[in-house]
Amino acid sequence: MLQMMLALLVSFLIVLLMGPKFIPYMHKLHFGQTIYELGPQHKAKQGTPVMGGLMIAAAVVVCCIAFHPISWGGAWEFMIPLVVFSLLSMAVGFADDYIKAVKKRHEGLTPKQKIIGQVGSALAFSVYCYFNPKVGSSIYIPFTSIEWNLGIFYIPLMTLVIIFMVNSSNLQDGLDGLLSTVTVVSMPGWAAMALIMGLLYPALKQDYMNIAVFALAMTGGAMGFLRFNRYPAKIFMGDTGSMFIGGGVVACSMLLRQPMMMILLSFCPIMSSVSVILQRMYFKATHGKRIFKMSPIHHHFELCGYSETQIVAMYGTITGLCTIIAVLSVFGGLMG
Repeated sequence: MLQMMLALLVSFLIVLLMGPKFIPYMHKLHFGQTIYELGPQHKAKQGTPVMGGLMIAAAVVVCCIAFHPISWGGAWEFMIPLVVFSLLSMAVGFADDYIKAVKKRHEGLTPKQKIIGQVGSALAFSVYCYFNPKVGSSIYIPFTSIEWNLGIFYIPLMTLVIIFMVNSSNLQDGLDGLLSTVTVVSMPGWAAMALIMGLLYPALKQDYMNIAVFALAMTGGAMGFLRFNRYPAKIFMGDTGSMFIGGGVVACSMLLRQPMMMILLSFCPIMSSVSVILQRMYFKATHGKRIFKMSPIHHHFELCGYSETQIVAMYGTITGLCTIIAVLSVFGGLMG
C-alpha cells in the first residue's frame, strides 16, 4: 500500500516541479497549438504549448520503476507491458503533435499512418494478453462472476477495442482540464479494482499490485498536470498525453480481464466518440442536418452556453459516480 501511495505522491510532485521549466521551454521552441475549430471561443488558445503529456509519461515511468514490487514476477509480469504499451500509444500521438507543432502541417499524421501505428501496437498487446497465462481469452461480465471466453476472437476484438478507446481518449481532450480531470477521478477506480482482485486471487496479488501502482502513478501525474492545464490552460497534453492515457486505461482493463468495465470508468470518453459517430451518420443520412450543435458532445454543451469549468465539473461528477459503481460492482460480482 505504501508503494502505491508513494507512486501517486511522487508522480504528482514530478509533474508539479517540471511544469515551470517545461512550459517556457515549449514556448521557446514555438511548439504551440494551432486552433482551427468552428467554436470562436477557442481562438484565444492559439499558440498554447502542446506535448504536455510528456510530463505525465515521464512521471509515470519514473514511479513505475521506483515503486515496482521488489520481487520480479517473471516473463509474464504486468508492469513492463503496461508501460511499454502506453508509450507505444503515446508515440503515435507524439508523431502527430510533432508534425503539427514543428512541421506546421495542420493535418499531422495521415489517417493511414495513424491507423498503421495504432493497429500495430494494439495487435501486439492483444496477442500478449491472449498468450499470457495470467490473462488469456476470458473476460469478466460486469456485476457478475461470469467469465466469457472469446477464444481466438479475443485478439481482433480487443485490437478494435484498444483503437476505439485510445481515440476516444484523444477526442475527450478538447477543453481545458477535461481529460486530466476524468483521468484523476477514474484511474483510482482501476487501482481499487486491482486491489480487490488481488485479495480474491492471492496468486496474482503482485501482478495486480503492479496495475495499482501504475494506475495511481497516472493519477498523480494527471493531478500535477491539472495545475497547469486547468482553465485557462497554460499547456495542453496534446495527442501525446491523451493517447498515453488512453493506452494506459485500456491496458489496465485488459490485464484485469475487465475491458467491459470501461463502459463505466471511461463513460465520458466513450460518449465523445459515440457523439461523433452519431453526428456523422445523421449528417449523411439527412443530407446536412445535425443532432448536436457540434461534436464531440462537450463542444455541444459549450455552444449551449455552458462554460468550460462547468462542463469539466459535470464530466468529473459523472465519472466519479460511474467509478464508485464500477468498484462496488467488481467487489460484489466477484464475491458473489
